[in-house]
Amino acid sequence: MNSRAQPERTPDGRYIVVNGRRWRATDPEIPEKVAAGLRRHLMAARRAVAAARRNEDTAAEAVARSRVHTAKVALGERGTPWWEQPVTERRLRWEAGAAELGAGGAEEAP
Repeated sequence: MNSRAQPERTPDGRYIVVNGRRWRATDPEIPEKVAAGLRRHLMAARRAVAAARRNEDTAAEAVARSRVHTAKVALGERGTPWWEQPVTERRLRWEAGAAELGAGGAEEAP
C-alpha cells in the first residue's frame, strides 16, 4: 500500500483534485495489480519523454508520448469516460492497454 496521502476526490469519485485542478480519476474497476503495472509504465514513459526532450530526439519523444497516451487510456484517464462505459468494455480497455504496454497482470490472478 502506498504511504502517501490520497488526493482529494470529487463527491462523485470521477475526478481527483490537485492544486485546485480536476483530473479524471483512474477507473476503480481495474484490479490494483493491473493498475499498479499501468502506473509504472506511465511513469517510465513520462521519464522517457523528458529524456527524449533533453536529447532533442523527436522520434523517441513521439514513441514515449504514445506510450503515455496508451497508459492513460488504459487507466481510464483519457478517452471515453469510464463511467459511460459498461464494465465489459472497461475491462477490454485496460486489458488491451496492459497487453500493448507489456504491463502484465492483465488478469486477476492470485
